[in-house]
Amino acid sequence: MGEESAELLTSSYDYELPEHHIASSPVYPRDSARLLVYDRESGEITHTTFRHLLDFIPENCAVFVNDTRVIKARIFGQKATGGKVELLFNKPLGLHEFLVMIRGRVQSGTRLTFDMGLEAEVVGLNDDGSRVVNFYRDGKMLAFDELVLILDEIGHVPLPPYMHREDRESDETDYQTLFAANAGAVAAPTASLHFTPELYAALEAKHPIHKLTLHVGAGTFKPVEAEHILEHPMHSEYYDIPAASAAVIEGSQEILAVGTTVTRTVEYYARTHRPHGECDLFLNPSNPPVRVDHLLTNFHLPKSTLIMLVSAFVGREKTLELYNTAIERGYRFFSYGDAMLII
Repeated sequence: MGEESAELLTSSYDYELPEHHIASSPVYPRDSARLLVYDRESGEITHTTFRHLLDFIPENCAVFVNDTRVIKARIFGQKATGGKVELLFNKPLGLHEFLVMIRGRVQSGTRLTFDMGLEAEVVGLNDDGSRVVNFYRDGKMLAFDELVLILDEIGHVPLPPYMHREDRESDETDYQTLFAANAGAVAAPTASLHFTPELYAALEAKHPIHKLTLHVGAGTFKPVEAEHILEHPMHSEYYDIPAASAAVIEGSQEILAVGTTVTRTVEYYARTHRPHGECDLFLNPSNPPVRVDHLLTNFHLPKSTLIMLVSAFVGREKTLELYNTAIERGYRFFSYGDAMLII
């Protein structure tokens, strides 16, 4: 089978990861995480730590970061029957309608109660298992800005399922970037978790930093189930790009994207020139980047759209080669794991 056809098969993006390589907690300080640097021009691989990141970022390069803020999206409550229920907020669909996942059987019309007088009514059931709900408090239907304040009080940090543990108080800061500002994500833009205030200040002194917002949804962890990657129904996530950031994308300055979420947002704008909306761009070897030059990212799940995005930069075979090198060298994988810089 030729590499061209292999790049379109989901099974071609699988790799063996020993369980002990999955990071369930971050390292401290944040910038002591390891960093694998891959130079595409020379083919050279460098093993270093994140605090040396600035030694490798090309000069005259604009840096883009995602300023979304992770909300406490997991809440626990009960049905009228007394049965326990767990709800994971995903995203707003309109002013008062929200897409959620609910653990526990529900039907349209089911009402759920939570702490602080929060109630949810199921108003729609989707084929993919997600649910549409309205939230209420004291009989008043809630909009997102009201709901998020309650979630901050009663909710839990929505750690990815592969961490196999409950959230701790430390996750409230560990699973949030330094520059998190706009509430709405249910997963962190993890490449940014490695910055300390000192390292971020040093980056800002050397390179222009531009912000955009993409609210990372639960779909980011969804494995590709289609046999052919192009048949995968890509999830969509709300994004917003300020005018100053959009102007840089419209220009010709080299761009380093801090994370896959930034990459998808910049690339979506480069194709559509829409400053806000829903981003459903699927980057892979058959749909490579047209605007992002350099990528800083973590190590991603097998058969995920994220490992396919990395492959869009360096090809599938090289991606798996880099991942296997990282495994041999004892790198830590996934959200709280180590990082990779592709230049």
